[in-house]
Amino acid sequence: MKSGNPSSIVPAVGVTRGTVPPENARAGADLPFRFSTLFDILFFLVFLYLFLFSIDLLSASFKLAGKGFAEQLIRMASNPVAGLLMGIVATSVVQSSSSTTSITVGLVAAGALDLRLAVPIVMGANIGTTVTNTIVSLGHAGRLREFEKAFAASTVHDFFNILAVLVLFPLEMAFHPIERAAVVLERYFEGVGGLQLMSPLKQVIGPAVHGATHLLPHTIPLAVVALVVLFLSLSRMVKIMRRTIVDRAEKFFNRVLFRNDLSGFLVGWILTAVVQSSSVTTSLVVPLVGTGVLSIREIFTYTLGANLGTTITALLASFATGNPLAVTVAITHMVFNLMGIAVFYPARALPIALALRLGRIAARSRGNLVLVFVVYILLHIIPLGYLFLR
Repeated sequence: MKSGNPSSIVPAVGVTRGTVPPENARAGADLPFRFSTLFDILFFLVFLYLFLFSIDLLSASFKLAGKGFAEQLIRMASNPVAGLLMGIVATSVVQSSSSTTSITVGLVAAGALDLRLAVPIVMGANIGTTVTNTIVSLGHAGRLREFEKAFAASTVHDFFNILAVLVLFPLEMAFHPIERAAVVLERYFEGVGGLQLMSPLKQVIGPAVHGATHLLPHTIPLAVVALVVLFLSLSRMVKIMRRTIVDRAEKFFNRVLFRNDLSGFLVGWILTAVVQSSSVTTSLVVPLVGTGVLSIREIFTYTLGANLGTTITALLASFATGNPLAVTVAITHMVFNLMGIAVFYPARALPIALALRLGRIAARSRGNLVLVFVVYILLHIIPLGYLFLR
């Protein structure tokens, strides 16, 4: 045998002529996966934009119908119970506790509303602001297990606010601790000038929302468009999350944003203060809980932070009035949330357990789902009926 003959050379073990080395083959196989992942992330961002746009558009449709109505309701407050109910109804209509509190601040500054009646209105505003994230949970209704978790995530906010009112409202009527604390704190803010924060979310989404409201300046068509876009974008986001992003997102959220209660609280507080909408920030975590990226226990302190963050808008608005009573009203919103957190963060097992229980009931059957939502809607309509029957 001629050793110089190339054809006689024995190939290296594991390598055959005409084949790609294993490491190159793996790299080649990874390329389509990487491109697929990249496209999934890009599409996810597009649908996230549409999701945020739909929430803001839904809020705009509510405000188009009810901001003047909300102000009329608040003006009708004649006693603390009526004020509490008016706060719930007014915020349910405009879907913004900041808007309700800002209206209340303006009425107090103008002398059209007494400070003592303003405090229960602010309490009610906290309860009425949670409708949007409950609507978002409906996007998971096709998968009952997902819906159970998503609905629990959306209602834990309700239970915290309701329980806080049940504990603090009687105390406020008897001893006025919220009002007294706000009066004391107001002294430290005397002479503070007006300040307005620019929301980056409104800068990005605002023009699209403004264009949509200009094309459809009527509540019902605008709300329908918002709901269609919301459910469409949510369904696509959830599919992409299930397919590609869940594992990566779970590690990121658990290790970075929600690694402990304090970090979750700070994320909710800062994000809500920046975007100036607790409806947006609490709605964002509903699909994350539904798809299993986060648990309801992890997002509980996030919702507490969102509740506190939403007080910033009205507080800044009150500074612009230069009226000490208006500033005091805005501070009552902050004090109420701080007191609620002081009570129900240690007792967080109660609102979490109630939300999980309601989620299980709602997800047990289609009939239960309908029944729970009928009751939920009635809880917002009954106060309105009570006010008109008076």
